[in-house]
Amino acid sequence: MTDETSFDRRPALFDHQVNGFAGIDFQRSDMTREMLRTAVQELRKHGIYRIFLTLITDEIEALCGKLERVETFRAEDPLIHETVAGYHIEGPYLSPKPGYRGAHPAEKMKAPDLREFGRLQAAANGGIRILTLAPEWEGSDGFIREVVSRDVAVSLGHTDASHEAIDRAIRAGATLCTHLGNGCPGVLDRHANVIQRLLARDELTACFIPYGIHIPPHALKNLYRAKPKGKTILTSDCMAAAGAPNGRYTLGELEIEVGDDRVVRQPGESNLAGSALTLEEGVMNFSLWLDVPMEEAWALGSTAVADRFGIELPMIAGPAQAIG
Repeated sequence: MTDETSFDRRPALFDHQVNGFAGIDFQRSDMTREMLRTAVQELRKHGIYRIFLTLITDEIEALCGKLERVETFRAEDPLIHETVAGYHIEGPYLSPKPGYRGAHPAEKMKAPDLREFGRLQAAANGGIRILTLAPEWEGSDGFIREVVSRDVAVSLGHTDASHEAIDRAIRAGATLCTHLGNGCPGVLDRHANVIQRLLARDELTACFIPYGIHIPPHALKNLYRAKPKGKTILTSDCMAAAGAPNGRYTLGELEIEVGDDRVVRQPGESNLAGSALTLEEGVMNFSLWLDVPMEEAWALGSTAVADRFGIELPMIAGPAQAIG
């Protein structure tokens, strides 16, 4: 947590994948304005002043209802409006295959549909800025092309796409990889796997979770080295346990358990379900593990994200060691 007595001024952090925070689950249809305001206030204690509130796979009607609820809160509360700078929709257009789907419910996944997306964007008042999908679904190419034309970034994730499907997605306008290195089975062919296929595409910006659990530090170092300069951003992919003690939480309809190891799991399951990381911790991990100057690591979770989406960041107190 920030200690303002030893901090210098720097741009605030911008986490583009936040499923919940400080015990508050953003997936719940009964989330109140007061609950969201509490989460926003706690995010700011960790230097995070802008987020894309992230909603995971659900029925379209349910997703619309959640977006409408948050939009009401944004209209009523200037602090929420300023902090929730848009939305990241992760699903339902993902791969339902075991391992690749992660903790997302396979039975709610489907091929992308422009009319459905139009409903989602209308519910969000045009605020959807990132859509994660698996491009192997039939009709993805035309869908991506149209969504990108509406100023929405398409990110590839929870996918087992072939080289050909990835190529087509890039030609259609896909520009990001959601939590590269995750959203796939723990055991893969050593070369012929989707991590290698996505990593090889210099056109795609990789989003990494510097948690040490989703990707071990040595593997994160290798992945980062493989990306061209300017083609990496950081996120937490955090859920309600971030900024909160160990215990049991929800992620939509799922019950999630966080123990002393801070790993986020469904009880009795091996799939990860987001993280209990704060982005502030993440950039510090990234700097330490990869021997990257703190200033550079901080920018990957701050201005590198904000500049991509044309969103201004306030100056805040930041770690003094990040300046020199």
